[in-house]
Formats: sequence, C-alpha cells, structure tokens
Amino acid sequence: MSRPMRVHALLALGILLTACAPQVAQKARPEFKDVGFYPALTGLEWVYVPEGEKVTAPPYRARIEGPASFLGQEAIRVYMGGRGEERRYYRRVDRGVWLLGFEDPSVRVIFTPPIREYPPEEDLKEGYRYEGEAAVRMELRMELLSPSRPPEPLREGRLSYLIEVLEKREVRVPAGGFQIYRIRQRYKDEQGETLYEVWFAPYVGEVRTREGRILVETNFR
Repeated sequence: MSRPMRVHALLALGILLTACAPQVAQKARPEFKDVGFYPALTGLEWVYVPEGEKVTAPPYRARIEGPASFLGQEAIRVYMGGRGEERRYYRRVDRGVWLLGFEDPSVRVIFTPPIREYPPEEDLKEGYRYEGEAAVRMELRMELLSPSRPPEPLREGRLSYLIEVLEKREVRVPAGGFQIYRIRQRYKDEQGETLYEVWFAPYVGEVRTREGRILVETNFR
C-alpha cells in the first residue's frame, strides 16, 4: 500500500473509532431570557458559599420553584438549602419584592401584611430608605402529620423594619464582577434588633445574602 493510501486509511479508521466511541453527555445550560430586574423565573438557580470560605466548600443553593399558593395568596416559591438546612420562601414580585412568609420542614412563619424586601425598580438608588411593620405568626405545620389537622400556633408578635440603600458600587465575587446596591436591613421585635447587609445586582439577584453568603455561580447570564 502506498504512503498516501496508508494515510487515508488511518484517517478513515480514526473517524470510525471516534464515531463508535461512547459520548459523554454534556449538561445543557438553560437559556433564560428577560429574567427581570428582580429575577423570578421558574428554574433560575444561584449557588453560594459563606463569605471567606473557599468556592469548593459545601454550597448553599437557591432555586425558583415556580408559582405557588401561600395561605390562599398567589406567590412565587423559592427554595434555599444546603448543609442540612432547608427552607422555602414565598414572595410576590409586584412593584418591588414582598415576603409573605416562609416554611421550614416543621414550622411556618407568616407576615401580615407582607414585608417589602425591595422597593420598585425606579426607587432603588443610593439614599433611598423605607420602613414598615407587620404582624408575625409562627405555627407548627400539623398538616404534615395529618392533612386534616389545623396548624398549631407557637408565637405571635410584631416586627418593624427599616431598609436603607447605602450605596451603589462594583464588587468582585467568585461568580464575577457586578454593579451592586449595598442594602442594610434593620429588623426589630420583642426580642431586640437585628442588622443585615445584602448586595443586590439588578437582573442577577443577591450577590451577597443577608446570611453572609457570597455568589459563586448561577445557571443563567
């Protein structure tokens, strides 16, 4: 066999072996469009690690599970879990973001009226502040034991809050560089006052959560 023929034969054999080799399936990255100033599309996901920890540390994950009903109110259900924690938040995105309540595996917390976590898009700017007050009811989720059993009240009280937009600046985290708003949240109830700081990037979401978790990646761009 001449050299050119041997070359062609080897090329043909290589192509045949490649075609027959088992292919590793690549996980397709979902394509989300128009996620919104306050992202709330079903399927969106965020991955976080506590501030100061390596990106390889066990993560926390947030995921939009989709439309849901919370005590008869239309809401968007958001899952947050990791390291043995599991919680589902119920929010409404309507001229801002409103928190109706949340559920742990055995406890439900309800805010009446809902807490406004973020203002309307046009109001999110440096120096903006707003305050509110809500009744808080905590109850055992007895329906998990028996669908016919009503919830069992644990505690009731009132919660006042003050939200302040401190500044707009650029930050860099494992997920990349973002223009964020630093937002301070001040909550006060019968047990005292608690301060949190959140970094929010429009069309991205929370780059730093109020628990001090830093964004590592998302499943959208």
